[in-house]
Amino acid sequence: MQYLFKLIRKTYKMSHPRERKVVMNNVVSLSALQAITYVLPLVIIPYLFRVLGPDKFGLIAFAQAFVQYFVILTDYGFSITATKEISLCRNEHAKISRAFSSVMIVKIVLATLSFIVLGIIVYFIPKFRNDWMVYVLSFGTVLGSTLFPVWFFQGTEKMNYITNLNIVGGVLLALFIFFFIKGPQDYLLVPLANSLVFLITGFMGQYIVFRRFRVAFKWEGYKNLRQQLKAGWDIFISIAAINAYTTTRVFILGLLTNNNITGFYSIAEKIANACQTFPLSSFSQAIFPRLNKIFQKNKAKALKMMQRIQQITTIIALICLPVVFVLAHLIVKAVCGGNYYETVLSLRLLIISVFFISANAFRVQFLLVCGKTHIYSRIHVIMAMVGLPLIFLLIDSFSYVGAAVATLVIEAGIFTITYFTVRRLNFLR
Repeated sequence: MQYLFKLIRKTYKMSHPRERKVVMNNVVSLSALQAITYVLPLVIIPYLFRVLGPDKFGLIAFAQAFVQYFVILTDYGFSITATKEISLCRNEHAKISRAFSSVMIVKIVLATLSFIVLGIIVYFIPKFRNDWMVYVLSFGTVLGSTLFPVWFFQGTEKMNYITNLNIVGGVLLALFIFFFIKGPQDYLLVPLANSLVFLITGFMGQYIVFRRFRVAFKWEGYKNLRQQLKAGWDIFISIAAINAYTTTRVFILGLLTNNNITGFYSIAEKIANACQTFPLSSFSQAIFPRLNKIFQKNKAKALKMMQRIQQITTIIALICLPVVFVLAHLIVKAVCGGNYYETVLSLRLLIISVFFISANAFRVQFLLVCGKTHIYSRIHVIMAMVGLPLIFLLIDSFSYVGAAVATLVIEAGIFTITYFTVRRLNFLR
């Protein structure tokens, strides 16, 4: 523990006081957001699971996993590429406006195409047609995500706007669910509430960009749009590949099993995701634009800082995650209101995979900081090609246990490949 504190102090002193202040303010803002957005689900999820039952809860989880593919399409890697672009030109108003306009036009076009694809799937495939309202109502989250300029706020390092808007959305969602969801018959109100909240925060985010930052929107030519598509391609492929073995687990489980099993497993994934992203995700998002600027000025300093941050993260994971593993049965009982063996076993397997993710997070991110997007993309595409058939095979053979085991194998594989790849690279050239 003493070694950990010494390492944190050394890393803290590496940065300029002004840099520390900006990063820590953003970490606090994003951590506050994540704390609230995870506390609320800890109240909402048990309530929904008990009120709706495993069957309807599993159906909604399946629908959310399905529309997540469209969220990935409309994001198109802009969460990385646009964030980086904005962070490097944020003092040049004309360039910011041009970048914002180009990204939003592409995202709106992709959202339109997504809705057309959704309509075709829902109309022609019986499994989706039988519950078509769930999928159509869930699509509002895609539109809201398209509108919400999280990449803009990250690039300008104004994460407090992300925090404030998501807190408002989280509170509205909780109030709606507790007041209007009273039984399984109200299950359609859940995707409706989610979509309304996403749309409200999306429009509010747009309002802040235009009103507070004075960004001027204009229709950009094909050349600028093509440039944004080209810049985001490698990241989009990477994110699509990542989701081929993350979001797809719940989706495939829903296809090959039933809503009950999907519901039990999705609970375990939500808990594991909370352990994975809080507070790691907030720190990662806060440090990304700052590391980009440091790398532009001093590559050696940026590399050393990344290595120390990754070491700190790994040690913290080694301390905290075993506690979650041991107490998994108590956590599941508190969330679900019962001793569900399926969820406990899945959670314990997923927690092991969370360690590999935590021990690799900043190493992977640094590939993007130093412009090695093609390597970043290649790693995840290779693992998707291996992982997707593995997920199908293991779920078909071992149901929910297969989904969790596949996750563990895939994340361990990504960690191994990334570790040795990064060791061979010369970032200082």
